[in-house]
Amino acid sequence: MNKNTTSPLATGWKSLQRWRLQIFLITWFAYAAFYFTRKAFSVAKLGIGEDPDFMLEKAMMANLDALYLTAYAVGQFLWGNFADRFGPRIVVLSGLVISALAALLMGTYATLPIFVSCMLVQGLAQSTGWSGLCKNVGSFFSTGERGRVMGYWCTCYAFGGLVATPFAGWWAYSAYHDWRLAFISSAVVVLVVALLFFWLQRNRPEDVGLPPVEIEIEPVSNVVVPRESLWAGLRTVMKNRTVLVLGLAYFMLKPARYAILLWGPVIIYERMPEIGKVASAIVPTAFELAGLVGPILIGFASDKYFGARRIPACVLSLVVLTISLGLFVPAMQSGSLYLVVGLLFMMGMTLYGPDSMISGSAAIDFGSKDGAASSAGFVNGCGSIGAILGGLLPGYFDTITVFLVFTGAALLASLMLVPFWNSRPKTLETKSIDSLAIQPVIVGSTS
Repeated sequence: MNKNTTSPLATGWKSLQRWRLQIFLITWFAYAAFYFTRKAFSVAKLGIGEDPDFMLEKAMMANLDALYLTAYAVGQFLWGNFADRFGPRIVVLSGLVISALAALLMGTYATLPIFVSCMLVQGLAQSTGWSGLCKNVGSFFSTGERGRVMGYWCTCYAFGGLVATPFAGWWAYSAYHDWRLAFISSAVVVLVVALLFFWLQRNRPEDVGLPPVEIEIEPVSNVVVPRESLWAGLRTVMKNRTVLVLGLAYFMLKPARYAILLWGPVIIYERMPEIGKVASAIVPTAFELAGLVGPILIGFASDKYFGARRIPACVLSLVVLTISLGLFVPAMQSGSLYLVVGLLFMMGMTLYGPDSMISGSAAIDFGSKDGAASSAGFVNGCGSIGAILGGLLPGYFDTITVFLVFTGAALLASLMLVPFWNSRPKTLETKSIDSLAIQPVIVGSTS
């Protein structure tokens, strides 16, 4: 016997493992890359405000942000269905390229009509990422492990947000001393990642000769069902009670996250002016740093301690978030910087965790195999509407009122999820993960 002969079993397993790692990494980098062109405008604002050749008032900058977020919310409801129909490859790759081109245009031509048009385009292009990439990851990882996998994967947007701002800032204000480089440098990063995505990404295991990781428990039928239209697909998602509740809960959580991201330095400085502007800008990064930890912890907990049930971990996390939000204003009034930083970190950990779980693993699990992207897009679209409020509320109301609203919203979101405590997705893993790649799956065979 030839001792060097490799069995088909081992070959299939190695092939699956390679593709799973490859898909995880390229989709992780793809979504992180979106944050470079997403954060470019926030960095460029510093230079635009002092540019005599391009007079753009702060109010207009805020309006452009709202325009972007509105287009982003609309896109979330659209592109998920497109990703289900045509595959994440086409949808996400198009979004990466268009996002980069829009950023290049904004960095080249500084006129208000160009900025208005490009912010609309940028919002629509950016919104291709979440639902399509969630579906992509879900196609290569089964339900029983998806909580852990998505927990690690969801660190991409916290990482992207942390890295993109200093990267664009260095090119714009240290290397070239021109705010336009915030857009141009970010666009180059996204174009490079788009090329890697084209080369390394595939939609599902079947595209590389591997069997699907799991099948849904559905009645067997020989009737070929045509694909649903865009609006029919959305109606199907909206008939799913669990997905609707996830969307509403996500809508309630997103304002707090975006308020801290967009207004954090202002909120800190208004209540603690003695620490100075520089420290006020640095302190809120504790919130984003926690975003690297929260998704991993909640994903691990949902798989290991709750048997792939996503809701219990979310509810417990949201209870802690509610308490942290309620204590935040008193902490600032106390003048204790350590307490404020600690609460920001706790808020980030207990908000980013449910944020990633609700919009990622849970949306995929309860959205069905063929409707995973539509479900993720719907849930994230609901959250994106909330993000618009997160950018607006701190500008119209005082900090105490705003955080009271956020505290009540977090509590209500946790209570809404309690009835779904024991909910599980209606999927059946084809095989254990140790033999997944090498055994063909026969669905609906009859004797």
